Amino acid sequence: MITTRARGLVNLHVGLTTLAVGVFFWVYAEIIMRYVPIVRLSRQVNLLPYFLCVVGGMLLSTRDLARLAARFHLLDLGGAAQLAARQVGLMALLIFTMMFATLDRDISRLFLGTFLVWCWCGLSFLNARGPRMLARLVFQRGHRLPTVFIGRLASFGRLDEWIAHKEPLGIHPVGLLSDEQLGEAGVPLPAPWLGRVADLPVVLAERQVGQVIVLELPASDVAARSLIDICREHGCRLLIHNNLEERYTQPLVPIVEEGRHFYTLQEEPLEDPLNRVVKRAYDLVIALPVVVLVLPPLCLWTAIMQGRQAPGPLFHVRERRGLQGQSFRMLKFRSMRVESADAHAEARQARADDARIFPFGRFLRRRSLDEFPQFWNVVRGDMSLVGPRPYMPELDETFRLRTRGYRSRQLVKPGITGLAQSFGYRGEILEQEMLLRRVHWDMHYISNWSLWLDLQITSRTLWQVFRPPATAY
Repeated sequence: MITTRARGLVNLHVGLTTLAVGVFFWVYAEIIMRYVPIVRLSRQVNLLPYFLCVVGGMLLSTRDLARLAARFHLLDLGGAAQLAARQVGLMALLIFTMMFATLDRDISRLFLGTFLVWCWCGLSFLNARGPRMLARLVFQRGHRLPTVFIGRLASFGRLDEWIAHKEPLGIHPVGLLSDEQLGEAGVPLPAPWLGRVADLPVVLAERQVGQVIVLELPASDVAARSLIDICREHGCRLLIHNNLEERYTQPLVPIVEEGRHFYTLQEEPLEDPLNRVVKRAYDLVIALPVVVLVLPPLCLWTAIMQGRQAPGPLFHVRERRGLQGQSFRMLKFRSMRVESADAHAEARQARADDARIFPFGRFLRRRSLDEFPQFWNVVRGDMSLVGPRPYMPELDETFRLRTRGYRSRQLVKPGITGLAQSFGYRGEILEQEMLLRRVHWDMHYISNWSLWLDLQITSRTLWQVFRPPATAY
């Protein structure tokens, strides 16, 4: 099966790269001890525990590789470098934990540091080139999988890219069986038309076919049983494509609960209690120092400047909707002049030339400093450091009516920053496409959360404090 081949390729790659890194550890140590006296690495140092940490870090990274199995042989250099960074990060975590736990003063920190840097370079190259080379080596002619497709011409035409991606795994398209006329597709087909679905027994008897892929769920139980019997009779693998996503116009995620198969609308990594603990710990590690060390002087500076340019309260405190739609009071530094209370006016989004914003308030907004009081919301648990940005209730309801699935953003806590904001989607929403992009990236974040993703978003947001995007005002 295709998935088994992909997983096998990943496992083979893990074994070979782990072996390569392990051998490199000892070779590099020998080179350092013989030819680089500036690095103080003695032969009396016990390197075996650190070698085991290196191997352990590589094996722990298998989980990341398993998630990439389907497209692992298609990694570009950027994706390979990111994967290598995670692998080296796990090695470093184990190595330095070992070093501090044993209070080892003899091991050379310079040796360990340079070893990890070289590992990142080597693993980036191996992750980018290795899977392709292994696929060509392992899935040669004797292990090719000639495949016949059954279904509508249009469905087959849309598989062109997918087939190209799977050909390195040995998938070889023989052709298509379809009851539609050949001229009905309207798009070029990635393999020739072989006849009608009823011709399947003849095609399997005349050609060396190893696999049959049905492009749509069979129309009836009788048709399904017929396909299964024919494939079993000729010793062919059978793969049935689930086209419910096309029928329901909504991506579906298969899950298994006690042997029963269900579909859900998206993955939710933060439903894992361990992931929630990790995310909460990350929030507190960053938010507590900011609240204690940064927020007090920033409050004083802001209060002084507000008093000079636009007297009034220090904070702008307004209701927002958070996790599961629960209301909370979100803090911001006030960046606009105090005006009469008008809910409709408050719901009006700030514009680049908005006269309500006083000069220092514009500086705060452009540098995102007006959001810093929300670190207190993070400490309280109302918000997270990273998550979908919460909007004013009136705008929230407007956006819900304009966008399908908008309320799904409330599956996680709102954030001070989010994936959309880290890509520069900030400021006033002027058109429907801008709203759709923000919601798209919010849902992508919910479905693909990881601590690494939070670190990336935080880093990009921090950079925007010093180099604000054009949409920041």
